[in-house]
Amino acid sequence: METVQSRKQGASGAFTAFSRFVLLGGGVGTASSFAVAALASWIPWILANALITVVSTLLATELHARFTFGAGGRATRRQHAQSAGSAAAAYAVTCAAMLVLRQLDTSPSALREQVVYLSASALAGAARFAVLRLVVFAQHRSQTAAAARTAVPAPVPATVARASAPAGPTDLCRAA
Repeated sequence: METVQSRKQGASGAFTAFSRFVLLGGGVGTASSFAVAALASWIPWILANALITVVSTLLATELHARFTFGAGGRATRRQHAQSAGSAAAAYAVTCAAMLVLRQLDTSPSALREQVVYLSASALAGAARFAVLRLVVFAQHRSQTAAAARTAVPAPVPATVARASAPAGPTDLCRAA
């Protein structure tokens, strides 16, 4: 019974975390895609993508620490460093996608660039969610769960309660 309930809570928690991840990370990612496009009109695209990736990673890690994965506070340096590793992989995926696009179409439209960039970002984002949930913020979740288990006493099964409590007034006399 307890295992089924904990599985349901885990699935619900994962769905909630993924929903927040999509909302917050997707919002930052969408804003980033427009920022990259705007910045790329002044500097090379690959440099614009690198700068925006750094800024958006810092922002998204803070948002995920506070809201997505239930840390409730600021992300630690370790979490930022681990998150940066997953962001570096996401950066590589988006760069590769854009380089392939430019090999296939030497002058793609802005719409096509956005579609390719956002598609690559979505793919990298799904992998990033798994890394953040299972590695970066996993220790916090296990600490929170352990604190919750020790803070709330486990319910006493009914058979134990009946065996230790007197059944009625006559049992009070026998117990004495």
